Amino acid sequence: MPLQCEIVTQERTVFSGTVDAVNLPGSEGRMGILANHAPLLTTLAFGEVIIRRAGQEEFFAIGGGFAEVQPDKVIVLADSAEHVAEIDIQRAEEARRQAEKMMAEGVPEDPEYYAQVRASLQRAQVRIDVARRRRRSSAVPEGLGSGSGSGA
Repeated sequence: MPLQCEIVTQERTVFSGTVDAVNLPGSEGRMGILANHAPLLTTLAFGEVIIRRAGQEEFFAIGGGFAEVQPDKVIVLADSAEHVAEIDIQRAEEARRQAEKMMAEGVPEDPEYYAQVRASLQRAQVRIDVARRRRRSSAVPEGLGSGSGSGA
């Protein structure tokens, strides 16, 4: 039985399709979802969503949110979400540096502003981690088939 999956932010639908399995970063730990899963509503942590379909995996960086699971459908309502191919590592590293600088300099006594800076730091780090992990895992297969040696 196929499982319909949607990853949605306020701005756009990041993914919509039929999948075999979804692996989510739940706030209490990672969770795997297959067809016929018991209904569930859960909060999500910053982390990586892995979608498996037809023997392939797709990777997404998300910045928290919620997931609704039904026996035939998973809806991820993410605060932010990007497919690994969309992640600009240099931009994410710059965002991380800026957030780290703000944290080091001290943020005003405004709890909301502090939470925003902290979320920016977490979001940047997740984007970097997902992009690097994905590139590292795909580097070997691409290199094996190319015959291109080590020319930079």
